[in-house]
Amino acid sequence: MKDIKSTARDVETGAKKGLRDVDGHSLKDDVGNAGDEIRKDLGNAGDRVRDGVKNAGDTVRHNERGERVVRKPS
Repeated sequence: MKDIKSTARDVETGAKKGLRDVDGHSLKDDVGNAGDEIRKDLGNAGDRVRDGVKNAGDTVRHNERGERVVRKPS
């Protein structure tokens, strides 16, 4: 799912850049493009953090005797 969301963010950012340059290039376009890139990168970073936190709980388990067992992530 994160790959789909990341790809969608890339497409959205690229489309916005293209549309901003239709009427010529200005400083306002650069600021808008920078904001879009930051939003995209933060969204992707948030997905990676969320997946890391979600998977962290899956890697540590306890066996039937209560001993801690660490499973390597796949």
